[in-house]
Amino acid sequence: MNEQQTKAIEEIQRIVARLLATSPAGHGLCLIGGFRYRFLDQSARQSRDLDYHWEGDLAKKQEELVSLFKRRLLPEVKRRLGYDGDVRTATGPDVDSPAVRIVELAFWSAGSAGRIEVPVDITRIVCRDPVTVRTADGVVYPTPSDADLIEGKVIALFNRHYIQHRDFVDLFLFSSHLRPDSAERLRDKFATIPIHQETILRQLGDFESHPDYHIRNIAAVITDQLDPSAATNIETAGGAKLVFETVRQLLVTKLKLGEEQRQ
Repeated sequence: MNEQQTKAIEEIQRIVARLLATSPAGHGLCLIGGFRYRFLDQSARQSRDLDYHWEGDLAKKQEELVSLFKRRLLPEVKRRLGYDGDVRTATGPDVDSPAVRIVELAFWSAGSAGRIEVPVDITRIVCRDPVTVRTADGVVYPTPSDADLIEGKVIALFNRHYIQHRDFVDLFLFSSHLRPDSAERLRDKFATIPIHQETILRQLGDFESHPDYHIRNIAAVITDQLDPSAATNIETAGGAKLVFETVRQLLVTKLKLGEEQRQ
């Protein structure tokens, strides 16, 4: 993806986030995921979608957002960036999940390099802390606590059908957000979801048995999604192998996942 498209995606993400934070349809939606880290925590990793936590009916909220985006987002993006756009609900077997609903945003312009797609995912994460708020340019953005978010990244490593190696990178960048009692909190969250002992041990075993596969995919995230200066600094210090080994040790040593699951 070229620099022009990347800048356009980030500008559209900011417009979407601001719209949801200031519209009735967005009340109660909590910003999570990679864009939350990018937007509110100055993460070095670029995110290509937006994720929101919602406690209510996911399908109903999806319909509300489609209506809002058609009425207000498309004209705003056209006015500010000159892009025409389309909004629709994601369909098909790949997105047919009761745990997430996706609104697909697409934009294009005769003067731009290709079509830009920005999915908005509405899902539900396990939160143990009250919702908090962060501000940017005078706008108040509801979001879960730092601890709930980074613990959600740990959960994602064991709960996704297919591993997303961006989770390794986010854990590497924001491991300081883990709490001293995150091991106990995660044990409780795993039981709530539930994620069983066998699943955790199997995934930890895969990390240990197939490091080259995971390191290769983490390297792709570093190359494709990190700001150049951050990517260079990580490469100088050990690259994708450093990220992989740091996170793997974090899971086993600090969070005691393997140890606790064997008890």
